[in-house]
Amino acid sequence: MRPRPPFEAPGPDAAVFVISVAAELSGLHPQTLRTYERMGLITPGRTGGGGRRYSHRDVERLREIADLTSSGIGIEGVRRILDLENRMAALASRNAELVAELEATREALRQALAARRTDAPPSRLPVLRSPDPGQSLVVWRRGRP
Repeated sequence: MRPRPPFEAPGPDAAVFVISVAAELSGLHPQTLRTYERMGLITPGRTGGGGRRYSHRDVERLREIADLTSSGIGIEGVRRILDLENRMAALASRNAELVAELEATREALRQALAARRTDAPPSRLPVLRSPDPGQSLVVWRRGRP
């Protein structure tokens, strides 16, 4: 007898629930789920035979739609809220990417500056500081003929 591989729970996007189970989990009628699909509020996965399969994330979205509509928000308001939530999530994700990229750039700059300080030969030019930061000081050095 072969050992069985360890069980792995499906991820939140795995389309595993048939429409009746998704309806029961969300507290909605199966026909309501079909209506929301036609309206574009939800997009369940499909089997090879065309049957709908809902993921855990789909069920959570259906619950959110049910909460919003039960609080008196019209379906177009729900659509707008969901759209804004999607855009906000995309912007938050992009912001996190940019912050990580900025931090990587800063670290690369720190490393480059540290390497430059240790590798560069000392300068033979004197350090001159202007007493007044608003003034400029130009030093000309005559080249060898």
